[in-house]
Amino acid sequence: MSGEVITLTANRADRLDKLIAALVPTLSRSAAQRLIAQGSVRVEGCVRDADFRVQAGQTISVVLPPPSPKQPQAEPIALDILYEDASVIVINKPAGMVVHPAPGNPSRTVVNAVLAYAPEVAGVGDAQRPGIVHRLDKETSGLMLIARHADALSALQAQFKARTIRKTYLALCVGCLALNQGIIDQPIGRHPTKRQQMAVLASGRPAVTRYLVKERLSAPDGLRYTLVRAHPLTGRTHQLRVHFAALGHPIVGDALYGSRRDPLTRVLKPRQMLHASELAFVSPATGQEVKVHAPLPDDMRNVLATLLTSPSACDQ
Repeated sequence: MSGEVITLTANRADRLDKLIAALVPTLSRSAAQRLIAQGSVRVEGCVRDADFRVQAGQTISVVLPPPSPKQPQAEPIALDILYEDASVIVINKPAGMVVHPAPGNPSRTVVNAVLAYAPEVAGVGDAQRPGIVHRLDKETSGLMLIARHADALSALQAQFKARTIRKTYLALCVGCLALNQGIIDQPIGRHPTKRQQMAVLASGRPAVTRYLVKERLSAPDGLRYTLVRAHPLTGRTHQLRVHFAALGHPIVGDALYGSRRDPLTRVLKPRQMLHASELAFVSPATGQEVKVHAPLPDDMRNVLATLLTSPSACDQ
């Protein structure tokens, strides 16, 4: 991606690379030579070599490279750690916390907190997402795996690829799901016009979710809701949110895929009622299976406390 374009006027006759280095304090001569070789520098509209002799008064345009992203910094932020060994850390992420720094969220993320707690994670995998094995949306709470070293990251990524890591979510959905259990097998891809959203698309990547109804509930006004245990067998972006919305039962509080007219969302203003509650994987350090459970957070408990148990069958 191209960066800022600046226009310079040569203040003397000299080599092109030397002039750029003199006129742009942020560029060394070698950096100027790289830009010239890439065709990012023009003299009076023409691409020239580094040793081209520019005359005083000539115009030089330079396309500066975009700034390199800053490395995430350690920040002393409390983490709810439910399991750790020599290879992994399992945290219970609160809703509202972003996983890694990004535009609009440069700090106070999971990555910043992990770097303070376990400095050895720095440099493990992606420099902007060190140690991150998988992600949760900002407003989804629950269990996340962090790899402490490169070998652990590779081993856990292999388990995800082989689909041997088991994840369970609790989701409160709008409406009454008719089936007690089911499989949603619908491909997911980027929405063709709403680029911030994913959608069920024939051209999308395979996506499979298995679910089991845990409880059917109703609000005092008679509106129905369903608490489900959901098991994503694939790991597509926003998979559970997209799949349940495609069934006509979006997750309560989901402003992107649900209905803001839902009274429960409007009155209680919850975040999306989605919690990663259980995680099972093989620890790279011990070779033994680890099972971790994250209790339901208070905000979801409070929402559920406003609802009443409904009959097991949906109204016809």
